[in-house]
Amino acid sequence: MSRPDAEQLQGTLVDFALLELIRQHRESFQPLWTVDSWAKLMIWLSLNCGLSGERDTLEHFASALGERITSRLRRTFFERELADLELQVLADPAEQQVLLLSQAPQDPAVLDADRLSAALDRVGLTGRVVADRSRWQQLEAVVTIPWKG
Repeated sequence: MSRPDAEQLQGTLVDFALLELIRQHRESFQPLWTVDSWAKLMIWLSLNCGLSGERDTLEHFASALGERITSRLRRTFFERELADLELQVLADPAEQQVLLLSQAPQDPAVLDADRLSAALDRVGLTGRVVADRSRWQQLEAVVTIPWKG
C-alpha cells in the first residue's frame, strides 16, 4: 500500500475539518431542516472566508465550491446519525421525502414505527413530516416519510 502524497493528505484533512465544522455548528442555523438554514450556513461560511454578504459574492462562493463539494456539505448538513437507535436520518427539504435508513438491516425492529417516531422527535422533524403512518413507506431497510405540504 503506497502512502498518499502531500496534496492528498491536505485534501483529506481539509475535507474532514470542513465536514466536522458543519456537524458542530449546523444546529445553530434556525429554523432547522429548511432551505433558509442551509442558506444561512452558506452565508456564514462565505463570510468566514473573507467575502462580503452581497448576492453576487455569495453566488461566486457557491460556484467556487463546485457541485461535488456542495453536495457533500449539503448531505452532511441535512443528515443525522442516531447510533443508539441504529438509524440514519436524511432530511433535505429539497427532496420530496425524509429517509430513515436502518444501520442494522438484519433487524426488522429497527424500523418499528414507534422507534422511527422517536428518531423524528429527537432530531426535531415530527412537526415537519406527515404524521399519518399509513403514508410512510418501507422499502427494504429504508422508510420514506413525506414532508408536510
